[in-house]
Amino acid sequence: MKIEHLQGLISAPFAPFNANGKVDVNLIAPYYEFLKRNGVTGAFINGSTGEGVSITVEEKKAIAQAWADCSNHDADFKVMVFLGGTCLTDCIDLAKHAYEIGLYAVSLTAPFYFKPANVDMLAQACIAVGESVPNMPFYYYHIPVLTGVNLPMFDLVKALDGVLPNFAGIKYTHEDFMDFQSCMSYENGKFDMLWGRDENMLSALVLGAKGAVGSTFNYAAPLYYDLIDAFNTNDLVKARALQQKSIDMIRLLGKYGGISVGKAYMKVVGQDLGEFRLPVKNMSAEQFELFKKDVASLNFDEFKSK
Repeated sequence: MKIEHLQGLISAPFAPFNANGKVDVNLIAPYYEFLKRNGVTGAFINGSTGEGVSITVEEKKAIAQAWADCSNHDADFKVMVFLGGTCLTDCIDLAKHAYEIGLYAVSLTAPFYFKPANVDMLAQACIAVGESVPNMPFYYYHIPVLTGVNLPMFDLVKALDGVLPNFAGIKYTHEDFMDFQSCMSYENGKFDMLWGRDENMLSALVLGAKGAVGSTFNYAAPLYYDLIDAFNTNDLVKARALQQKSIDMIRLLGKYGGISVGKAYMKVVGQDLGEFRLPVKNMSAEQFELFKKDVASLNFDEFKSK
């Protein structure tokens, strides 16, 4: 399989819930149009931002089908499906479903309850799932802050190279730039390394990253495209200032409760996707009013998605 190196901003979409906390797939087509309008080149669905660990297999399939229905005609928009990691049988089922409905790629993270003891065991888990969809790109999703599995990805790349033919690369959501660069450089850049830390994008660009997957691309894509343009034109002063805007924006997630604050940002840009499921805390109506004032103080209107 020829490995495509994806470029641009790939959104990590939020799960679309109605006021009763049920999945509402009718929100996905307008969500796709919103992302396209802002230059986003793909979607990494059912991941951390998409509450993939909090929704059922049936809900994951319904969400995947809705993304397929609205985007499969679009060769310039790649939809990647996060499968999970804890139950590999479910992951294989979801991978086959993604292939059957025509989505682009699948992604697996480390099992995070019974954790793999070493890179060899992690590679075996990847092979078991990746082999179930041999004609579909397979990505590993490295996010040790949530899985608790922090093995060197350079070792995983070496373990999978030549063993899993459809292994395409890694969604790298970690701060180990030495490991990331080693993966980028492996076999003259053979594998697709997608950066996953929005607040550190500039550093990843320096190392040669061309594609990134992130939650804040949902509501601030213009900011990051301006950052990329500044970097590409060697305007590093501007690039650093734009990265700081990103950091200031992301700091509000910590101030108001964490990952759920992303959906509050989406409400500010006119996309109401409901709230996060338990055990994630959502902000109160009073907090949301304070949040909007803090957002306005960032001059958010100047760089938000529209």
